[in-house]
Amino acid sequence: MPSAREAVDEYDRIEDPKRLRALAHPLRWELLEHVGSYGPVTATRCAEALGESVASCSYHLNILAKYGFIEEAPGSHGRERPWQATSYRQILGGTDMDTETHVASRAAGNALIDRHVALIKKHHAHPYEGPGEWRRANTVMSSTMFLTSEEAEQVREMLSELAERFGNRMEDAALRPLGAREVRLFIATTLIPEGPARS
Repeated sequence: MPSAREAVDEYDRIEDPKRLRALAHPLRWELLEHVGSYGPVTATRCAEALGESVASCSYHLNILAKYGFIEEAPGSHGRERPWQATSYRQILGGTDMDTETHVASRAAGNALIDRHVALIKKHHAHPYEGPGEWRRANTVMSSTMFLTSEEAEQVREMLSELAERFGNRMEDAALRPLGAREVRLFIATTLIPEGPARS
């Protein structure tokens, strides 16, 4: 298993403001996730799965393709193009960003947060009624702790290692065991402001 730092190198680190702005839309995140999980898929298949119009899916898929997040699957024929993912895991921005990149990174991050919050709320509004083992596997956790910056970095690396443990099953469906289902892990560490501006 690669170390957390080696695993980060496998991510698509996005520092181009134009590529970041291409991700500033929750539907594009949803499409990128769907193509990554089930591709190659066409705009029609995406529309059926996500409850969106074919025209909308086609438009947003073309934006994702323009900026290198997906590509046309080889050997495709016919009017509708099947798409496959080229970018499965992303890091938005870097540590030394100019103003334009910072604004674009924040917009892409906000769209990603909106996407996951909507997904979590949707599933909690309709409790899962399937086998008990899957009910027990669904969870929402929150924890507050006091850490130094070095300790916070250690937590980030441990979470990265956790996310990487099964990450290669996105790219290679042959690695998915019998009975495996798509499970979303949404991780965020948030530095709480000091003083009265905590909320």
